[in-house]
Amino acid sequence: MATTSLTRSQLAARSTVAMKAVMAVSGLIMIGYLLAHMYGNLKVFAGQQAFDDYAHHLRTLGEPILPYGGALWIIRIVLLVAVVAHAYSAIALWRRDRAARGGTTRYASSRAKRGVQRSYASFTLRWGGIIIILFVIYHLLHLTWNVSAPGGASASPYERLINGFSIWWLVLAYTIAMLAVGLHLRHGVWSALTTLGANTSPLARRRLNLLAYAATIVITGGFLLIPFSILFGVVS
Repeated sequence: MATTSLTRSQLAARSTVAMKAVMAVSGLIMIGYLLAHMYGNLKVFAGQQAFDDYAHHLRTLGEPILPYGGALWIIRIVLLVAVVAHAYSAIALWRRDRAARGGTTRYASSRAKRGVQRSYASFTLRWGGIIIILFVIYHLLHLTWNVSAPGGASASPYERLINGFSIWWLVLAYTIAMLAVGLHLRHGVWSALTTLGANTSPLARRRLNLLAYAATIVITGGFLLIPFSILFGVVS
């Protein structure tokens, strides 16, 4: 019985390590996508022709080896797999952690009444993830599939962007979503690189913190620069 119990314990530990690794790798894939997507979106500052050409080029990427839109679908599938793997591993780890604590909340301290080892970013990961998922669905309906058209429909991706972000409440919703992304990034970058073995010393820990903050500021700031530039007439 003891041997069986030990074996089960070892298997559970290995499973937990594997899920943390899956969560880390899938998270880094999504961060890479965010950086590439932000870079493409910043082409809005080069004007309508440059932005629309970029949007069109995404669909012709890889031709003639790949069919029209083929590379874009490969990117979408990889991203979808990463999102599903990330969400599944996050939920599984949360349930396992909760079961290990007997379903109780984390023990509190005078400095962290909701439980220790819980920063504001980590506390909002679950709800932030839900906000991000809902935002991504609407974002696709609006700017990718042209189903929702606040401000007016258009065949031009540039015009859809301008029409949408000329509306203050849409910019506000976008800002809330991107702040949720920022909180997710701040904790996620540090956690992912720690899981993959980068947190090896106090110096490495400080560097990871700096990297996490830098990634958060660059990605969140880069995405928010566009709607506010449109809203205040810098881009039109």
